[in-house]
Amino acid sequence: MSEQPETSEADGKSGKGGRFLTLRRWLIAGILVWAPLAVTFWVVNALISFMDKSIVLLPPAYRPEALLGFELPGMGAFFAVLIVLLTGALVANILGRSLIHAWERLLNRIPLVRSIYSAVKQVVETFVSQDSRSFRQVVLVEYPRRNAWSIAFVSGEPIGEVQDRTDEHLVTLFVPTAPNPTSGFVIMVPRTEVIKLNMTVEEGFRMVVSLGVVVPPRRDGDGRLLDTPPPEPYLGGNRSPEPRDEA
Repeated sequence: MSEQPETSEADGKSGKGGRFLTLRRWLIAGILVWAPLAVTFWVVNALISFMDKSIVLLPPAYRPEALLGFELPGMGAFFAVLIVLLTGALVANILGRSLIHAWERLLNRIPLVRSIYSAVKQVVETFVSQDSRSFRQVVLVEYPRRNAWSIAFVSGEPIGEVQDRTDEHLVTLFVPTAPNPTSGFVIMVPRTEVIKLNMTVEEGFRMVVSLGVVVPPRRDGDGRLLDTPPPEPYLGGNRSPEPRDEA
């Protein structure tokens, strides 16, 4: 009478482990699909919802719900973009610039409003102006201590008293915190202590937000992608000693 083959305990554990790894792989694959979509949808929806509030500038009789009988999502965003374009066309001529200067002179007479308006305007001009060099370069800087390198963005070169009181040519850097790059530290270091990187600003922010997981591709000095793979990271303690030349 032949005996039936029995499944060993090790084979049972191996089968369970294989199924667990398969489920884990499926779970990770699903997260990689849905997480970026969910975050993108949330950001776009929040932005459109905020811009939709500009529809209140229209008279009630000319709003979509009055003309069409129902609300039209996204109409406020379209109206906001239209307002920005018309404002830009207005201030592009001499008459528009005169009106803007008169409006700014009025705002500068209000103590609290003057401080807020001037600060916000300078920041917006820094980021939007095509001639601005702020946040156009990604660099490495030793921060917060020696031999500890951080990603930083060149925000400008200090002038006035800050530069006058130092012997070296300084550069102003913004060191963002991870994973929220909207906060960080402003430091001023000598230009000679900064290492320029070939990655773009978007790639630098992506690396900060991902906690260093998303590593930008390697580029040459002209910004062209390199095909050579990056060297494997060395964390210490596991590298075998290099052979010595025996006499």
